[in-house]
Amino acid sequence: MHRAAGGTRNIRPCLRVPIREAMHRRIQLILAGVLLLGPAGSASAQDARKIVEQYVKAAGGSKALSGIRALALEGTVGTTEQTNAGSFTLETKSPNRYYLELIAGPKRLLEAYNGKSAWGESEAGHPRTLLGSEAAELEATAQIANTRLVDLKRNKLAVSYVGAATVLGKAAEQIEVVTASGVKRQMFFDSRSHLIVQESSVVAGQKNEVFYGDYRAVSGIQISHSIELRRGADSFRIEIRSAAVNGPVSERVFDFPRKSQAQLPDLKALFEEIDKNQKAIDKIQENYAGTRTEEETEYESDDKVKKHELMEYTFFYLEGHEISTLVKKDGKPLSEAEQKKENERAQKRVQEVQAEAAKKKAKEEKGKEEGKTEKDDDVGIEIFLRACQFVNPRRERFRGQDVLVFDFEGNPDFKPHKLADKIVQKLAGVVWIDEKTHDVARLEAYFASDAKIAGGMLVNLQRGSGFVFEQAFLNNEVWLPTYEEAHLGVRVLLVKGIRVTAVTRYSDYKRFHVESLSQIAPPKPQ
Repeated sequence: MHRAAGGTRNIRPCLRVPIREAMHRRIQLILAGVLLLGPAGSASAQDARKIVEQYVKAAGGSKALSGIRALALEGTVGTTEQTNAGSFTLETKSPNRYYLELIAGPKRLLEAYNGKSAWGESEAGHPRTLLGSEAAELEATAQIANTRLVDLKRNKLAVSYVGAATVLGKAAEQIEVVTASGVKRQMFFDSRSHLIVQESSVVAGQKNEVFYGDYRAVSGIQISHSIELRRGADSFRIEIRSAAVNGPVSERVFDFPRKSQAQLPDLKALFEEIDKNQKAIDKIQENYAGTRTEEETEYESDDKVKKHELMEYTFFYLEGHEISTLVKKDGKPLSEAEQKKENERAQKRVQEVQAEAAKKKAKEEKGKEEGKTEKDDDVGIEIFLRACQFVNPRRERFRGQDVLVFDFEGNPDFKPHKLADKIVQKLAGVVWIDEKTHDVARLEAYFASDAKIAGGMLVNLQRGSGFVFEQAFLNNEVWLPTYEEAHLGVRVLLVKGIRVTAVTRYSDYKRFHVESLSQIAPPKPQ
């Protein structure tokens, strides 16, 4: 699918950027192709849904399972060396809280998801915020553990049938579960009891497996009391001694350890400085050009790939906008005619940006003459201050730098008035701020509930859709983007929804000189 160079790419990975422009660019792609979708469903998906339905019924029924607000398990742990080596605790709380603690002699495993960020502790007891596949897998674990595969559609879970399998000598059926963020989990169901007997995944190259047995009824729910947890070369046998459904579970259980938290700074002052820094950086960015590769995959409802594109662009910055020109498709350079067309498109975009900047400047000057102050239309830092609340502040190391990390979520007491306010209020996530330069090094966010545009008639960004932005401080003078990742579940114009995953990598930053413009766009008029 073809896009005008730089048409919606004003993506700067800071708190005032991601909502309007990153989402708008993805939605444009989806609007162009959504009407071409084929019929929903497939035989494998139907088989998988039937297996899940049998499990739900066997485990206690959809009403009972969906009524679980909290679950607390406690038990003992044995290893290959010791029968009773330590303790085990697992606590979950709807909608997506998860806490696992396992202590077995010198072995220690602690991981949690608090609805905003994933964190864990090393064997030495040092807590850290998880990133990448570790964080995504733990978030998926929290979602699956709390939804219990009830109402797959509402919970944005896709399933497909893999085939017959054998688990610990018994016949089983294997399905693959895919979350809205694209995480895949292999699940195995006993062919006779229909209960889950195994889950498996691969995290950072390590195979993780959980085996379940000895199911017993607790408050009408079938709960496994014998668990074997395999993490790489380690194996732990867990015997559950206590299981409580809907007992009191404090929200603090899932939070980053208080002993490791830092005092939260004055957020208003901090965010104002970040915004001020970014506006200054927008001008410095105009001294740089680089390369951007964008890999985008669109999936059918059964998680099969509908379309895959790999695009490479050259780009530079102008008036806070990223001016991009496509140079390769799927690894192949454009033809001479195609490249000429792309360069012309970039030239047109340069003219548009300059015209927009001139118009904005004239409007501001007129406003000053009339004693009026024009408001910036960007999704600004102040929106996050109004619409979100910030918790769990801590100091960590990230990419070799000292950073302040804190979680954020929608403020329930905030009354949104504008569309941007409503969208930001639906976000939850975690942000890393460089303590020296006071700029955002990384931002992760996801929609805690559906974000509807025009009441959902136009676009519905589905709950669980999320994105990641990273940037780096280069040449000791400027922050520039290095990585973007987006996982979007979208329903457009009330048509069948689709799922899109996009990964963007920035590289080859160079000082921007006039002679380099022949590849990407004409020089800015002097």
